[in-house]
Amino acid sequence: MFTLLIGNKNLSSWSLRPWLVLKMLDEPFEEQKIDLRAADAAEQIRVFNPAGKVPLLYDRNLRIGDSLAICEYLAECFPHARLWPQGSAERAQARSVVAEMHSGFPTLRQAMPFDICGRHATPPLTAELQRDIHRVLEIWQSLRQQHEADGPFLFGHFTLADAFFAPVVTRFVSYDYVLTGLAEQYAEHMLSLPAMQQWIREAEAETALAR
Repeated sequence: MFTLLIGNKNLSSWSLRPWLVLKMLDEPFEEQKIDLRAADAAEQIRVFNPAGKVPLLYDRNLRIGDSLAICEYLAECFPHARLWPQGSAERAQARSVVAEMHSGFPTLRQAMPFDICGRHATPPLTAELQRDIHRVLEIWQSLRQQHEADGPFLFGHFTLADAFFAPVVTRFVSYDYVLTGLAEQYAEHMLSLPAMQQWIREAEAETALAR
């Protein structure tokens, strides 16, 4: 059985990604959690991961850090799940948008921090923020147009691309950003997933206990 070390469900967007993949695989795993608000959170994490970051996946004696590396490993462990699309062109496209999400959108991250339980006014739409939001929606709408007949996810079926954009879906809710068209349909579908509903419920429970 896998063990996944994560941070707070209300705060750790990086933890959500591999957690969601494991849930969508219906793969049993043990969850370990570190409160990122604790004064010694960094020291607690370094006991498990010298890089001082979550998430971290244990597979027996193997430890894998970084959400993308973890998800890549899971894709190799479960090839039947098609966490990357099967066709080489679609697989390259999926890897491209996942890498873009993994390393990009700095203004979106800063202006709209991950906060599932929070409800905030939409931040000022500076040119930089508008550019990041426009790019996210461009990716969603383009992929949904290409794969609408194949299913409700970005590539029709669930892939790592969906896992990596899942935290952005919640950001649009938290910051009252109104979506339309295929982007709205996609966001609604992602939020309706039982796994996403579970994560949200548990984030709310964590937040309530912390008050």
